[in-house]
Amino acid sequence: MSKARLFKNGSIATETDAKPIKADVLVEKGIIQAVDQNIPVTDQLEVIDCTDKIIIPGLFDIHVHLREPGQEGKETIETGSRAALNGGITGVVAMPNTDPAIDSGGLVRYVLSIAKEKAVIPVHTTGCITKGRAGKELAEIADMVENGALMISDDGSPVDDPYVFRRALEYARNYDLPVACHCETMTLTAGGAMNEGEVSYTLGVPGVPSISEELCIDRDIRIAQYVGAHVHIQHVSSAKGMEIIRRFKNEGVKVTCEVSPHHLIFNETDVGDYDTNFKMSPPLRTAEDNALLLEGLKEGVFDVLATDHAPHTPFEKGKPFAEAPNGIIALDSALLSLYDRFIKTGAFGWDVLVKRYSAEPRRIIKHDLVNIEKGNAAEFIVFDPNVSTTITEEFLESKSINTPHINETLSGSVEKVILAGEIKLDRLAEGAEA
Repeated sequence: MSKARLFKNGSIATETDAKPIKADVLVEKGIIQAVDQNIPVTDQLEVIDCTDKIIIPGLFDIHVHLREPGQEGKETIETGSRAALNGGITGVVAMPNTDPAIDSGGLVRYVLSIAKEKAVIPVHTTGCITKGRAGKELAEIADMVENGALMISDDGSPVDDPYVFRRALEYARNYDLPVACHCETMTLTAGGAMNEGEVSYTLGVPGVPSISEELCIDRDIRIAQYVGAHVHIQHVSSAKGMEIIRRFKNEGVKVTCEVSPHHLIFNETDVGDYDTNFKMSPPLRTAEDNALLLEGLKEGVFDVLATDHAPHTPFEKGKPFAEAPNGIIALDSALLSLYDRFIKTGAFGWDVLVKRYSAEPRRIIKHDLVNIEKGNAAEFIVFDPNVSTTITEEFLESKSINTPHINETLSGSVEKVILAGEIKLDRLAEGAEA
């Protein structure tokens, strides 16, 4: 039987304090037994020195694509879970745009059985809103919920038919189930490949106007307001879209929303020489959108951060810009990029990260929090802010490498990940073995 572990001399990140608070953490039998300054060291304890390091509650990502079943050449549930662990993420919710799409209780059960057998962290799943994500006929919502689906979504596609969308919201309302929406007006997108504007005109790339997203955001929330359902708006990319959500929130509509790190960090100018690692849906918008979305995150308009982790093969991403698929990977690098760009620079504090990328995602799906408090499950990260990490192919645990951060050095390192009280990742031990 392993000894109790004492994580000594670290500083704890919380959802209420911008700066970490100095404290020790005592863990035994998978549970945090004490959080206090200067917990005494005894022979019965395995002591882990966390001096100058930050102890962060395990992150939770409610929007990832793991590609299994059907697209295992891009990612699998196992490799995606390893990428998450590599980045300090201890739980994920997978989207249902697989092949076949996850639109029945049997497929939900199948995916969760793979996750139970092969994933290294808890992996949950959504189910489709419509059969085959075709937007025509409702999927087996009750059956999927009964088999463990936590949300429904046709992510990657909107539900164009407002009547079908209304019916889905009414079903979901009966289960208090969030309906996650990819907001896009397809007739306005019409083959666009990046944000419509001066940069797209200069590059000669067909554009996607932000109004394509904004019109659909408004419609989806209005229908949810009418039927009294919970709608969750995914990967918001434009400041005007965010302001629509803010207005409805102020009216008391049950709407939550997410912003992805890439829509905070990058913009249309980063496409540069047609680099497909900057091609995504919705597309990167303007530098002004970056700044306003960041303010919205800090103000709490955005409930959660979520990566929209979307793996593709090098062959696919090697196609001409207009033909290449949308999406980037981010599970391995999200925490590092958020620390490097925002926390280290003082743009926001640790409280924003913990609240928006650990606590609130779990609240949306009604899971227990893993804030570092006595009695909670021991599920946290030991993060070293004083070193750096280079995002090489060798570092990535994802099966794909389509990230804008490839070969970039980011501040910080996920040193350890503790899950159910056990050390599931130990970067220092791995380095010693190497």
